[in-house]
Amino acid sequence: MRRPDFRDLDGNIASTRIILSLAAMLSLYIDPSAGGLFHLDIYLLTCLVSHLIYSVVIYAAVKRGYTPSLLPKISTALDLTFAAAVTLLTEGSTSPSYVFFVFAIVAVGFRNGFRETMAVTLASMMLYLLEISLARGTTHLYVMRVVYLAIAGYLIGFFSKQRAAFEARLREYEMRSERQSIARSLHDGYVQALAGVNLRLETCSELLKRKQIADALGSLKELQIGVAREFDEVRAYVRSLAEIDRTLGAASPATDDTRFNIRIDFTAPGVIVEQVLQIALEGMRNAWRHGNARDVTIKVQENGESIRIMIDDDGVGFRSVNQRPWAIASRVAEFGGNLKIASDNAVGAHLEIEMPAS
Repeated sequence: MRRPDFRDLDGNIASTRIILSLAAMLSLYIDPSAGGLFHLDIYLLTCLVSHLIYSVVIYAAVKRGYTPSLLPKISTALDLTFAAAVTLLTEGSTSPSYVFFVFAIVAVGFRNGFRETMAVTLASMMLYLLEISLARGTTHLYVMRVVYLAIAGYLIGFFSKQRAAFEARLREYEMRSERQSIARSLHDGYVQALAGVNLRLETCSELLKRKQIADALGSLKELQIGVAREFDEVRAYVRSLAEIDRTLGAASPATDDTRFNIRIDFTAPGVIVEQVLQIALEGMRNAWRHGNARDVTIKVQENGESIRIMIDDDGVGFRSVNQRPWAIASRVAEFGGNLKIASDNAVGAHLEIEMPAS
């Protein structure tokens, strides 16, 4: 299993550690009970400067991308070490050592689960209890801080566990949504395209049986062009799924600017309704993805015993009236309809389709 990328989190923890180091140094410098006002004991100053250097080194390493797998464990051990050192050198009513222990627990809680957080909490409690036990006559003054550490550690670990569960559910929902999106794309696009190929091949087979070689060759040529186009789309779609090229999602520069005017009003059996809507959908996709159109109008209405479909756009259009959109043409031919492409010099593509209403 690939190790999660924690670089942003590591960077935030490292920068917060620097702030903690500077804030602790400033608070102790102005604390009159810690060696005197505006004064730091040499040993305490050495400890705080060492912590600051350690914090800056960790921050620089993370920002440069140097994040070995042992870095979290090493930083946790050093955080506890410095917390114990600050406790030893500054123990008193205003000592910031408690904050250093809490920081070590919080850092682990952000990265790991409940067990790791409680393990660091237990280590912090033992270190703190040991140090105040060594101090003569002060154990009873600060023993409750051990209890507070336990409470803080448990709360941090509990919320860390809840966060992990929430992120797991969120990833599951995202994966489910992505699977449904892929399934819809395959079903509504490429599966339908394969069905169109099958229908077109049956048409070619019938033409060959009737010895209509020229018509069969023409149909095969159109089929070849359509298959090549669908192949390019499938390849682009697969590459976009693999994140090889994130710019493949936009098929044309006008994609975001395309405006659609769609009017549909007809009555027909379900099988006809499905085919009519798929034709309208394919016309929309052609204008949107391939035609570079800015304005598209699709009208579907009853016309006596037939259904009339008008698809007009202001895109690049077709190179000739013989270049038919094969996916649409195959559906029209399957149900005995008629497809016409406007032969005037108007800009864009203009399709007129007649489909039986029953």
